[in-house]
Amino acid sequence: MTPEPGRTRAADRLLPPRPIVAAVTILLFTGALWVIEAFDQLTGEALDGDGIWPRDVDQLDGILWSPLLHGGWLHLEGNTVPILVFGFLAMAGGIGQWLVVTAIIWLLGGFGAWLIADSGSVTIGASGLVFGWLVFLLARGFFAGNVKQIVLAVPLFMLWGGVLLGVLPGQPGISWQAHLSGAIAGLLAARVVGRAGARPARRGFAT
Repeated sequence: MTPEPGRTRAADRLLPPRPIVAAVTILLFTGALWVIEAFDQLTGEALDGDGIWPRDVDQLDGILWSPLLHGGWLHLEGNTVPILVFGFLAMAGGIGQWLVVTAIIWLLGGFGAWLIADSGSVTIGASGLVFGWLVFLLARGFFAGNVKQIVLAVPLFMLWGGVLLGVLPGQPGISWQAHLSGAIAGLLAARVVGRAGARPARRGFAT
């Protein structure tokens, strides 16, 4: 069944269908990161050890906490604008789809870092999530066959594509493994969402 007149399929949107809700959601998420970092600073960075410990089965739960933790204010500041921009744009398919996409990037990207990060390191930060959202936004239109989303990907790539070099090793103290794993997870999320959106809709509901 085709969408009702005046309504746009989730797979075709460029912006969230409820922009105020989307903006509040990503602002609350970002604000929570700042509150967590403030607590971390007040406790002498006691939380930083709760990140991803590579190949340590007893520390697998670090995959859940790692994106919430940062190695100081500068680390968090560097992630804040990309989180706000990419997180908001990634809600174009609705909050429900965004949660699925974010879960794929968060869990699979974190697991990838757990598998390949350097022994003895602890991975923290939302950079893997940022890379995942960016790759998702760049790739979803190709999987969905959506020209508008492909066109939107062009300025995104021009403005932010340079950060993708962060998937390559070379910068001391920077987890390229988390960046690479997040980017791969974002590509997978784009494939899952894009392929689903490319199929003919069976219901006339927007999500």
